[in-house]
Amino acid sequence: LNMDHDKLYSFAFRGLLTEEALDKAGRKPKGDFSEAWELETSKRLGIPLMDEGFVVKSRKMAVVYTAICAFENSVREFVAKKLLEEKGENWWKLCVKKEIQDKADGRKKSEKDVRWLTPRGDSMIYYTEFGDLISIMAKPENWKFFEIHIGNIEWAKQIIGTLEKSRNIIMHSGELAPTDIERVGVYIRDWIRQVG
Repeated sequence: LNMDHDKLYSFAFRGLLTEEALDKAGRKPKGDFSEAWELETSKRLGIPLMDEGFVVKSRKMAVVYTAICAFENSVREFVAKKLLEEKGENWWKLCVKKEIQDKADGRKKSEKDVRWLTPRGDSMIYYTEFGDLISIMAKPENWKFFEIHIGNIEWAKQIIGTLEKSRNIIMHSGELAPTDIERVGVYIRDWIRQVG
């Protein structure tokens, strides 16, 4: 019995050492975004076959879109976590206006009908529009949970409204000017400093 235990321990320990050696050698995590992944994906999408000018413009805007998308999802997560903490598991039904719930339900249902499409997320908040997050936070019975973090709902509306418009321009193949990009960055940094 001890021999089997020793063999198992030795096998597990060797496995841990191997994992550690691979990590030290520069192994990338499976979910890692790398140049190799980008190059391979670009080929799969046919990007090398497209007009270089359009590709360069799109890549520039992809950086801006990445920032806005990450910010948007962090705000969604902030709203969902805060309401879960304050109102419990049923926060979606208790804290979100019926019209926002209905719109999100419709969006989820239409995506569910297309079975090959990956779902947006587990929480219904991922089926809301960016601007809906302001409505959820500003709802009078919810505002008390957010006021301590945000301070002023008009400030939050300005940030989310501007970022939503900027995101929509990029999503519809438009390009933001450097001053617009700087504004996006200022608003994201301001929110992070204020809200966390």
